[in-house]
Amino acid sequence: MILIAGSGYTGEMKKGIFTILNYILPQQKNVLSMHCSANRGANGDTAIFFGLSGTGKTTLSADPNRELIGDDEHAWTNDNIFNFEGGCYAKTIGLTEEKEPEIFNAIRPGALVENTRFFEGTNRINFDDGSITENTRVSYPLYFISNAADPSVGELPRNIFFLTCDAFGVLPPISKLTPGQAMYQFISGYTAKVAGTEEGVTEPKPTFSACFGAPFLPLHPGKYAEMLGRKMQENKVNVWMINTGWTGGPYGAGNRMKLSYTRAMITAALEGRLDKVSFTNHEVFGMAIPTQVPGVPAEVLDPRNTWADKTAYDEKSRYLAGLFIRNFEKYAAGVTQETLDASPRI
Repeated sequence: MILIAGSGYTGEMKKGIFTILNYILPQQKNVLSMHCSANRGANGDTAIFFGLSGTGKTTLSADPNRELIGDDEHAWTNDNIFNFEGGCYAKTIGLTEEKEPEIFNAIRPGALVENTRFFEGTNRINFDDGSITENTRVSYPLYFISNAADPSVGELPRNIFFLTCDAFGVLPPISKLTPGQAMYQFISGYTAKVAGTEEGVTEPKPTFSACFGAPFLPLHPGKYAEMLGRKMQENKVNVWMINTGWTGGPYGAGNRMKLSYTRAMITAALEGRLDKVSFTNHEVFGMAIPTQVPGVPAEVLDPRNTWADKTAYDEKSRYLAGLFIRNFEKYAAGVTQETLDASPRI
């Protein structure tokens, strides 16, 4: 039984059912339930995007050149990926047709908007109005997306993206992870809570949420991590970390990574255009950073290069690494040595 009281947020309903599925499927069906979005390319290749609210799961999976499988909740069986929901639940604050055309054009009769206001005297939504809450939303069926997959099923994935909104401006905008690093980052689930995600959060706040969805996971995070790790290695999946947060400095000093750059990085990874480029390893976190990505200025790829004060970057990098290390202490006893070796080095 799930009781919901005093909420003006219909996401409580979908997350309640998701929690039940996260309890039943891994134990009784040997199916991995995931807090992620998914899409597939013209040749059938499936991509999965893990991330908390505000990191870009819905935005980045709504790619006009790929079919959308779903934007938030999926299962990974022995044979495929499939969507639970049959619809999308997208944030609308600051929404524009230019930046997110698929979501913008899905807001039509049959869609449900939530916590939004209209321009006075009209029925036009003011997407910049956050006076009720920054967490303005729209719900719509998957078929409102012009290129939604029907049925909402994909082949086993070839690429997985961990989305993080790094408020410190430390992590690279794109990096490739080893299996050990992938497990470490999945169990860590680092991001920043952004304005509108929770009451009282008015600026990004660093947080760790195991498996990128700890509130919805009734089992020990190690159960989900073990299943994901086994599936990743059995299917030789590429795992990438994408920072959709800040560059050139922390929140308040730097700037949010351009959406066009993030899309170009993900497209390059999906099309295999990073397979032959050279990589350098981050000195503290160890992940491999490509030295070039088509359509992205080379200077933004290494986050240290974007800071005017390199010493300040190094200090902030070590500080963030310390947060990772302290957070992971509660999981250290139940993971492999390979995962432990992926810890940041101060």
